[in-house]
Amino acid sequence: QVQLVQSGGGLVPAGGSLRLSCTASGRTFSSYIMGWFRQAPSQEREFVAAIGHLGTIQYYKPALEGRFTISRDNAKNSVHLEFNGLEPEDTAVYYCAAGNPRWYGEQLEAAAQYQYWGQGSQVTVFL
Repeated sequence: QVQLVQSGGGLVPAGGSLRLSCTASGRTFSSYIMGWFRQAPSQEREFVAAIGHLGTIQYYKPALEGRFTISRDNAKNSVHLEFNGLEPEDTAVYYCAAGNPRWYGEQLEAAAQYQYWGQGSQVTVFL
């Protein structure tokens, strides 16, 4: 069992930056691929980024690559998502997730491949 607790989020002006964090309980954190998803009002949950077990490989939703950076620190059981150049369209609830999808796009982007989820962090970008 893994419990994920998120921190960060809030109100950010357009063009601004933000960092979300997610800390896991348990001693098996490094055995999971970690992902970030987001869900805007009235929209389906959308994949944002994933990072491999050791943090040496990352995968981003192609449309978002360049503005988001995912990282992890296995010594601290934590994963982070940093945003730059935020846009109002980035407004959503962001979720971290742990699982073991196969390392290719279709699997990494599928929410069903992740077994454990954080509680969500609201990010609101205003003009």
